[in-house]
Formats: sequence, C-alpha cells, structure tokens
Amino acid sequence: MNASAGNEEPGRARPGIPAFIRLWLGGWPLAQIALYLGTLLLFVWLGRNLVANMARLGLTPGFEFLEHAANYEIGESFIAYAAGDSYARAALAGLLNTIVVSALGCLVATVLGVALGIARLSINPLVSRLVQAYVEVLRNTPLLLQLFAWNTVIHLLPVPRQALSPLPGVLLTNRGLFLPAVDAGGHGAVVAAAIVAAIVATWLVLKRRRRLAGPAPRRVVVLAYAAAVLLPVGIAAGFGVAFAPDIPTLGGFNIRGGVSMTPEFAALMLGLAVNASASIAETVRAGILAVPGGQWEAARALGLRPFAVLRLVVLPQALRIIIPVMTSSYLSLTKNSSLAVAIGFPDLVSILNTTANVTGQALEVIALMLGAYLTLSLATSAVMNVYNRRSVLRGERR
Repeated sequence: MNASAGNEEPGRARPGIPAFIRLWLGGWPLAQIALYLGTLLLFVWLGRNLVANMARLGLTPGFEFLEHAANYEIGESFIAYAAGDSYARAALAGLLNTIVVSALGCLVATVLGVALGIARLSINPLVSRLVQAYVEVLRNTPLLLQLFAWNTVIHLLPVPRQALSPLPGVLLTNRGLFLPAVDAGGHGAVVAAAIVAAIVATWLVLKRRRRLAGPAPRRVVVLAYAAAVLLPVGIAAGFGVAFAPDIPTLGGFNIRGGVSMTPEFAALMLGLAVNASASIAETVRAGILAVPGGQWEAARALGLRPFAVLRLVVLPQALRIIIPVMTSSYLSLTKNSSLAVAIGFPDLVSILNTTANVTGQALEVIALMLGAYLTLSLATSAVMNVYNRRSVLRGERR
C-alpha cells in the first residue's frame, strides 16, 4: 500500500463543465437551452411589434411623460399639489394616499379583529352569536358592495349645522369626520417627527434594559414614554414654538379648524378595516383555540385572572400561529384599496388611470401600478416576517 495514500483527505470529485451545466439545467440540457432561447426570441418579437404599433399611433415608449405637467386636479392629497405639477408628483400623491389609507385600515382592522376574535370565544351565547353573524355577513358579501354601503351611510349624515358630536370636539357630518388637533404654528410635522423618534429611542432603551436586567416596573415605563412625548414639546416651546388647541367649530356653512377626514377617505378606510377585521377575528379565534388547554389550567393554578391568562400566557403563544395568517389579511387590505376608484377617492390606481387616459401611455402606467403594489406587498411581508421571527425566537427562549 502506498504510504502517501493515507495522508490524502477524502472528498467529492469536482464535476466537469458538462456535469455542472446538466446539474444547473436539469435533464435534457440542450432542450432546456432551446426553450430559454425560444422564450427570449418570443419576447423580443412581441417587444418589436409593440414598439412598431406605438410608433404608428404616435406614442413614444418610455417614462419621459412623468416630467410633463399633469394639468388636472386631485381632490385630496397629503402633499402640496397643483394642476401644473408633473405626472410624477401626481403619482406620488396617489401613492401616499394609498399608503395612509392602508396603514390606518390595517391598524383599525387589527384592533377590531383581535377584540372580536376574543369576543367570539365568550361564554355568553349572545355575544358569541352576534360576532359570528358579523363575521359571516362581512366574509360572504362583496367588498365593493360594502364600500358603496359605507359611502352612502356617510353621505346621509347630517349637514354641518346639525353635526353629530359623539365626543367633545369631535364632529361627524356628511362632509366628513372632524377631530381636534394642536396647532404648532407650521412646525407640527417637525415636532411630530421628533416625538416619534423619541418614542422609538425609548422603546429601544427599554428593550435593552429588559434583555440585560429584566422588565422595568410599569411606573417607569409609563414615565419614560411620557417623557418621550413631553421632552420634544418642551424643547420646541423653548425655541419659541407656540402650541394652541385647534378645535373644529361651525363657521358659515362648513366646519373650520381641527383635522378633517373626507367622506371618501372615511368610507374607504372603514370599509377596508371592517372587512379585514372579520378575517382577522377568525384568525385570532383559531390561534387561541390552538393553544393547549393545559396552558389555561396551569395559569389559573398560579392564581392569574382570566384576562391576565389571556394576555400573558395564551396570546404570546397564539401569535406564532396568528401572525403569518394576519400578514395575508394585511396584503389583501392593501391591494383591495385599489377599489377606491369606485367611490371617488384619489388613490394610486385612480390617479394613474387618469394619467393613462390623458397621455395614452397605458403600458407604462400599468407597469408603475404593478411595481408600486409589488413593492408595498413585499415591504409588508418583510416587516411581518421579521416580527414573526422575533416572536418565534422569544417563545423558544421561554
């Protein structure tokens, strides 16, 4: 036996180039290559025909039209917009409208869905049956019909002179919902951004403290978040920013002051949130029922009250089941916001449809829609996947 043979380390023989190609392409590599080339040639042929047809109609493919003046108004926008602004700014206004209504819809749907999912498990048969009826009606009727119903109900509310006031400073009319606000003399956005940054920093500090020394007392947590809100306000006041309450009041034939929510925005947000809350309620109910009954019994044996058992023991375990399914509800809500065009709210689809009708660049506009909704969906999935991963790891540490 060769003595040097014992010094050689065993290992896999590296495949040659043909074996690598066969491994990458699978069986029948020549047929796979021919299929890829044929598909590529087909797309090239379709593209050339498309360009030729657009040239015959006098259209130039590309996105240069986004720099031209839009010359149409937008009924509602979260950024400054005028008719002379570009198509790109109009599309940005529509995208922000879609993001805001989707984010608020997800927030309201989560709160409402979790509450209804827990109520669905109530031992009170009246509460349980009412929630069941709520879920069945909303899940078995078209969302578009529900949006029409909400839009009709809001437009049937009283006129501003007879506005409903369910809470002090809150007015509800057929022209929308009006809420009290704080006037910061034009510096509200800066102060709000500083408050959000302070709250996030406080959350990070408390999270690090929990990891190193255990959870902080509840009083410390409350004081820390109160300081995160009051400190930026105090600093702004020290620099001369004057804060004053801005309460909506009747002025003439309309309501002035405060923060307003148009009827179309309110109808779309409520329609999306209420529809999604039915699916979230069933998800929460299924997640809670999936937790073994022994967890309830063990928590009760420790002397915990029913609400404490649900909050501290059951829900943290159910989240690992609830979150992945809830992500699908969020994605559906975001994509369903495109139905806003049916009730007149200027979302991304509505504004880009107008752009396509004016410019004739339908293919480019459709590509923008696809890219925008794909980006929103992937971003939502990424955020929820990160949260789900942390929830799973937190459960494994326990």
